[in-house]
Amino acid sequence: MTEPRPPGGVEPDADELRARWADAWRPERVAERLAGVGTPWCVAAGWALDLFRGEQTRPHGDLEIAVPVAGFPRIRDRFPEYVWDAVGSGRVWAAAGAEALAATHQTWLRDPVSGRYLFDVFREPHVGETWICRRDGSLRLPYDAIVERTADGIPYLVPEVVLLFKAKGTRPKDQADFDGTLPLLDPARRARLGEWLERVHAGHPWLAELTG
Repeated sequence: MTEPRPPGGVEPDADELRARWADAWRPERVAERLAGVGTPWCVAAGWALDLFRGEQTRPHGDLEIAVPVAGFPRIRDRFPEYVWDAVGSGRVWAAAGAEALAATHQTWLRDPVSGRYLFDVFREPHVGETWICRRDGSLRLPYDAIVERTADGIPYLVPEVVLLFKAKGTRPKDQADFDGTLPLLDPARRARLGEWLERVHAGHPWLAELTG
């Protein structure tokens, strides 16, 4: 979170939340709705690794995309029939206003009729066309260095950045994602990931595998 937590918000029930994400969209559907949107965006997290790998390798409980925070209004305007909920610190602010949006970086798109969530938007810090890492503000890269595209044009976050973010908690699915992606990383990608891990998560066990 970038600001003190705003008042309100509710802590969702875990089982109910899983059910509400059961109809999450696939990357292709989001890409269709965002064609020509005029702000950088990309599929993030586990789906981004599957787009890099060229196939879906596991079930995904949701779909995350990343956008520069200043570009979020352009994303929002593409979905006038839906509602945006802000998320942070384990709480959800329904139909979030400016205060909740300023204090969080995650935003869930909700169907107001069914109550189901469709995808998650990370509103990322940036300076102009330069992305700033939320984990370490000194790590700054131009968007064209961190976004690649599939053969049919879907933008996705490069695997080095995805794995950097997955390294913090290293849940079983994160370890599986690392194990499945590592053989596909060329020496330059391995070197970048290793450098960033040393900077953000010094001593992480993945470092030995990257250099082994």
